[in-house]
Amino acid sequence: MVGGAAGQGHIDPVELCLLAGKMMLQSGAETYRVEDTMTRMAEAMSLGGSHSYVTPTVIMFQPGSSLPAKLIRIVERTTDLAKIAAVNDVSRKLASKDMTPADARARLTDIERSGNQYPIWLQIVTAAAASGCFTYMFQGSMADILPGVLCGGAGFAMFLALQRLVKVKFFAEFSASFVIGLLAVLFVKLGFGQVLDKIVIGSVMPLVPGLLITNAVRDLMAGHLVSGLSRGAEAFLTAFAIGVGIAVVVTFF
Repeated sequence: MVGGAAGQGHIDPVELCLLAGKMMLQSGAETYRVEDTMTRMAEAMSLGGSHSYVTPTVIMFQPGSSLPAKLIRIVERTTDLAKIAAVNDVSRKLASKDMTPADARARLTDIERSGNQYPIWLQIVTAAAASGCFTYMFQGSMADILPGVLCGGAGFAMFLALQRLVKVKFFAEFSASFVIGLLAVLFVKLGFGQVLDKIVIGSVMPLVPGLLITNAVRDLMAGHLVSGLSRGAEAFLTAFAIGVGIAVVVTFF
């Protein structure tokens, strides 16, 4: 096994599998997809009989019966479907022998260093536009669309800023929804909007943990009960934080 690793240009296949799994899990991939990707990459690098155990916060990888297991703890998680697709592409090319382990390591390193594919300003503009569309879709009037755009953009900007500055989980969601509720109440009282609940509902939609809920259901259906329940709990707490932020504004203002 040591000779095989040395023959691959001094690339540690275990570290390569763990790097791919870590990037996918940090980007919001389902746990069963992470395990499947790591297993396929291990088999492509002659690490047969490998086993992996993945939760939203931990990756444990056992490369065969003769090598020790390794563990990685995942602290930060976000949503980056483009990065998941890029890592999947590397694993497919490695499995089909279209890419060497050294090339795969270089490509994964580039993907890891690339950061977010879309700039922050574009994320905020997109969230604002989506908020306006959701406001109209939920039967808001034409006069409510622009307040929905402004509230959604301001709330999402607050969410991104606090997510970087404050490491307290769910505080960013609570603060963003509080700002959305406060602006929505202000706009309605000034006559800039008409229906408060339509503006609020449309504006908070970019904050709703849709991917978390989807992955929780998919993990449960795949038999990953621990991961499914933990993702479901995280989605519930995120939705609860959003609801509390709006409830505080409605109660006191």
